[in-house]
Amino acid sequence: MNYILSIETAVEDSSVCLSSGKKIINFKQTISSRDSAAWLHPAISDLIKESNILLKDVAAVAVSAGPGSYTGLRVGMATAKGLCYSLQVPLITISTLKMMAASTAADALASSSDISHLKNNLVCPMIDARRMEVFTAVYDMNMTELLQPQNLILEKDSLKALLDKNFITFFGNGSIKFKHVVQHPNALFINNKFNAEHLVPLAIQAYERRYFTDLAHSEPYYGKEFYSPAPKKIL
Repeated sequence: MNYILSIETAVEDSSVCLSSGKKIINFKQTISSRDSAAWLHPAISDLIKESNILLKDVAAVAVSAGPGSYTGLRVGMATAKGLCYSLQVPLITISTLKMMAASTAADALASSSDISHLKNNLVCPMIDARRMEVFTAVYDMNMTELLQPQNLILEKDSLKALLDKNFITFFGNGSIKFKHVVQHPNALFINNKFNAEHLVPLAIQAYERRYFTDLAHSEPYYGKEFYSPAPKKIL
């Protein structure tokens, strides 16, 4: 049985998930992303023990690779790489934005009896990047990328060209800011939450197609350079 360990530390709450195929074996989540560094390793240990398997039974490790929380991304990627190196198993890195989009699109398709009306519907995950900036991308229902992942300063007419021709569903913790400024009738908003369970479908695809990431060159996608208000020390 091929077990995949999935790690999500990019969005609000850190979580880990053990799956086999499409079946979720076990799941753990913390309500505070600030505790991800101290929480993650004990959580994985407990997850494995409670699932009645050994860590060496894990066939691959999937990790949400960003954009998102700088600290969370570093903690998640370092943990995933360390496990892959010690277990000698492949690493699967998944765009956080694509994970959010794929989950939302799948929910929409599953809940609709007639998918023809979704032809001109797009999905747009938004992750808060402070002030009026977000990390975002736009996908169609087949996960074709129409706007590549980028950081975007939100204004009233942001994404207007796409909104003029499509309904776009916005979600993620950054979409709240956009909801207050956009006035386009084709802009729709939902309140979705995401965790390591939502990595599983994309992780399965990557594992079956052997889309693995080289350990030596894998790194998070931050979206932009890290900013700290702390003053620099002058030597």
